[in-house]
Formats: sequence, C-alpha cells, structure tokens
Amino acid sequence: MFRYSLQRLLLVLPTLFLVSLFVFAIVRAIPGDVVDMMLEQFQYGKSADELRARLGLDRPLAAQYVTWAWQVLRGDLGTSLWTNRPAALDIAARFPVTMTLSLLSIAISLAIALPVGILAAVRQDSRADYAARSFAVGALSVPNFWLGTLIVVLPSYYFHWAPSIGSFTSFAEGWYAYLGQFLLPALCLGVAQAGIIMRMTRGMMLEVLRQDYVRTALAKGLGGAAVVLGHALRNAAIPIVTVIGGQMPFYFGGSIIMEHIFGLPGMGSFVLEAISRRDYPVIQAVNLFVAALVVLSNLLVDLSYGALDPRVRQD
Repeated sequence: MFRYSLQRLLLVLPTLFLVSLFVFAIVRAIPGDVVDMMLEQFQYGKSADELRARLGLDRPLAAQYVTWAWQVLRGDLGTSLWTNRPAALDIAARFPVTMTLSLLSIAISLAIALPVGILAAVRQDSRADYAARSFAVGALSVPNFWLGTLIVVLPSYYFHWAPSIGSFTSFAEGWYAYLGQFLLPALCLGVAQAGIIMRMTRGMMLEVLRQDYVRTALAKGLGGAAVVLGHALRNAAIPIVTVIGGQMPFYFGGSIIMEHIFGLPGMGSFVLEAISRRDYPVIQAVNLFVAALVVLSNLLVDLSYGALDPRVRQD
C-alpha cells in the first residue's frame, strides 16, 4: 500500500507542473490588455510602458512564469494588480463559502444517486427502474444554471416569495441559517450531477449482481440486503468512486455559477471580477488553487482504490 500511495503522490508533481503552465498561458490568451484598461479607465500610470514595467509585464513570458512559479513554491500566490492585496487572503476569505456549497452538493448527489441507482438495478425493468432512468436522463438534460434561475424567478412570480439574495449569514451568526442559505443552490447543483452517478451505480450494480458469487451467496440463504449492500455494492464501488472524483471540477465550476445566481460571496464573483479586470495574478491564483484541489481529490480517489480492492494494494 505504501508503494502504491507513493507512486500516486509522485504522479501529482508533473500534473501540477503542467497545470501551472496551462493556467499561466491561458490567462494571457484572454482578449484585452490590463495595462490599457488601467490607463484608459482609471489613469493608473503616466504611460503604458511605465505601467507595464512597474507591474513586471514588460519581461519575457518565460521570465514571468519562472518568477510566478518560484513565488508559488514559496507559498505566495501573487498580488492583485488592482488592489495590491495578496490573492491568498481573498481566497482564504471566500473559499469556505465555495467549499460548503460544493460539499453540500456532493452530499445531495450521493443521497439521491446511490439509493435510486441500487433500487433501479435490483428491480431491473420494473416501474421503479423506468422512473429512475427517466429521472437520470432528465437530471442530465437540465442545465443547473437554468434550474437555479427558475427557482429564483418562478416562486417570486407565483407565490411572491424568493430566496434571500445578497444578505449573507456567516457561520458565526448561526450554523442553521448559514447552511440553510446553501440548500437551494446545492440542490440545483446536486440534482444535475446525481444523474451521472445514478446511471453508473445502476450499470455497475447490474454487472455485479449477475456474478456467480452473488448467486452463491443468495443460494446459501444470505438476505438480499446483506448481499446487495455487503458484497455487490463494495465490488461495484471503484467505478462509482471514479465517476465521483471525475465530477469534482463540475462541482467547483457549478458552485461558482450558483454563487453568482444566489448572491453568495464565494469565489464566483471574485473570479468574474478578476477576469473582467484582466487581473492576471488573481486569475492564476484561483485557477491554480482549484486545479490543485481537483488533483488532490483525484489523488484521494486513487488511494481509495487500495482500501476498496485488496488486489490494488498487492500490485
């Protein structure tokens, strides 16, 4: 298990290097120049050359990348070109909101997808199976931003009620109110992703339930619940966990959209403002931070294989 874990940890390093290269390059591919914007709209400097030199943007891209990468290795994610605030401070202030929304969305997805997927597999081709498959297709077909917009607009039109937008309650003011304000955006995000996990759960459970050892366990008199939950589900878990790990970018990305719709002060509005201002250090910091989280979550998924399947630990 140690060798397996070490191999997975070593694979993270080149992945993060490639991600940093991509993040640095793609930010500079955004149309528009931050120097022109600062001069034309806010008169931040006397001339473009003087301002470009002051911000360090007059050097070759390779030199800028090396400087930025060295700062990141020392724990400095960069400083905003507009506010001179360290990007790490803003990320630390806003990330708990995004993280709470993402975790609640994952919990809702699993709470829906796992029982419904197992039920659909156990009762294949029944009405429950058809209903579950229809739900999965519907969840996959409905964009989460459209569902979020409907939840905001329709109740206000028909019932003169709308979710509280713009009045954020911090955790210190009450955990119940804090979590309650995430419920609707997490539901929009969680339902959309539940369709994918449910389809994978159903498919893998159907494959495992046809195996000989399952029929043998049933023939020996084991209860259906013990066979399904204790034997079949564990053997079907690896592909399901893989799909959940692959969904992490969608949870983080979807959270940013939901924050914008429901007025939550997470990283969504922070990123959008940075992009609109071409604030390169902030955009790079947020993208690299999110990418590192996704890589870390996939690393945890890889390590969970060893816990779920003893054969992986022996490789």
